[in-house]
Amino acid sequence: MRSISPEILQIRSNALQAIRGFFLARDFVEVETPVRLPAPALEEFIDAIPSDDWYLRTSPELHMKRLLAAGMPRIFQMGACFRHGERGHLHNPEFTMLEWYRAESDYREILADTKMLIRHVAAEVLGSTTISFGDVAIDLNMPWLCIPVEYAFQKYAGWNPVEEFDADRFDLDLVNKVEPALPKDRGVVLIDYPEEAAALSRRSPENPMVAERWELYMGGIEIANAFSELTDADEQLKRFEECAAKRAKAGRDVYPIDRPFLAALEAGMPPSGGIALGVDRLVMLLANVQNIQQVRPFANG
Repeated sequence: MRSISPEILQIRSNALQAIRGFFLARDFVEVETPVRLPAPALEEFIDAIPSDDWYLRTSPELHMKRLLAAGMPRIFQMGACFRHGERGHLHNPEFTMLEWYRAESDYREILADTKMLIRHVAAEVLGSTTISFGDVAIDLNMPWLCIPVEYAFQKYAGWNPVEEFDADRFDLDLVNKVEPALPKDRGVVLIDYPEEAAALSRRSPENPMVAERWELYMGGIEIANAFSELTDADEQLKRFEECAAKRAKAGRDVYPIDRPFLAALEAGMPPSGGIALGVDRLVMLLANVQNIQQVRPFANG
């Protein structure tokens, strides 16, 4: 068993308190949603861990969106999530996720939240808005770079995934060509994904070939994934069915479709922005360590 150091445990505690204080000061309501689910969100490459005849959640996303549909305007949650087969220096089968959602909002407002949150947490935990990570100083006061995915792939991978999408090539080139080329000394946002990689985000009203989705990188690590949320129940059902077919073809488990979530969309979910941020990865940056197991007590049992 690899134990966490007292110093890192204190950094983690301080970060959790700073995150909670940030949202409570801005009139967000902290919520708790179920950890065991009959129907985890259908995503092509994310596998859930069985728990009897249900599953441990891979994300609290669908339940939190049901709360938006029920009238909650601003909500956040920090808690354990679980994904099968994910283990490495940036992955652990159990991890801590922060998610927050704003009704009558979009991914741009969530980006503004994120900039303020990370600057606030660093100042509270480190007493500074500069994070030392490895041999890189990440200056949180520097403007973040917002790079359209289309431009990043043309520059670093030599092709345009918006005009001609190739799922396998997209994933490989993102990991092997685009991500390593991104600056590490500031926040970098890859924004406006090809509509085929929309996940649970809506297509852009201005350009339906792209989805209103962004991912945040700091120090070379991807730490957050944000959407303008899809609120069309018919389109969401179509995406779930397409994902289920792809999972079946690949020999992966196919989970039930979350019908109560679709019913909530049909009843009316307001235009909303939302985000999932990896708390463990943020603590890695704050503690200047390179392995996720160094920031999680009892990561190996």
